[in-house]
Order: sequence, then structure tokens, then C-alpha cells
Amino acid sequence: MKREKYIPAPTDTSREKLPEELMELVEVMAKNVHEVWSQSRLSEGWTYGARRDDEKKTHPCLVPYEELPEIEKDYDRNTAIGTLKLIQALGFDIVKKR
Repeated sequence: MKREKYIPAPTDTSREKLPEELMELVEVMAKNVHEVWSQSRLSEGWTYGARRDDEKKTHPCLVPYEELPEIEKDYDRNTAIGTLKLIQALGFDIVKKR
């Protein structure tokens, strides 16, 4: 069976603007994204290593979020921003409990 070429089609969130009060949430979510990823890797037997090595299961990003290079933090922030924009695009409001 020949598989057709996969063409990703994410929901268009380009018109979504996040309110300033959600920017604090972005950083919390970004850290949590990293924590979930790290926990998953560690449970699969990965350890910290100066270089990523799939055979040895080592990865340089298996460190606390605060120790990540900014480029890696930006990856996690963009994931958080994309998720929040999707929630808004689907018509949901994000409201902090008081």
C-alpha cells in the first residue's frame, strides 16, 4: 500500500493575540513542557550527555529548565504559545481563578 505524502494542516492561529496577562502563563507552561519531556526521556533510560547520542541515550537538554540555552527555552515557549492560541481559536477563554 502506497502512503500518500503527509501534509501537516494545523489550525490557523495566526490571528490570535495573547493578552499580556497570559505571558506569565507561557513561561510556566514552557517549563512544564520541558519537565514532561525530561521525565519521559529519563523513564526511557536516557541520561545527560554533552551531545545527543541516540544509541547511548544521552541528551544535553536533560537539565533543569533554567539551565537550558535560550534557543531551547524558545522552542518550549513556542509550544506553549501555540497551545494557548489554539485554545483561543477554538473559542475557549483562559481565566485565572481568584
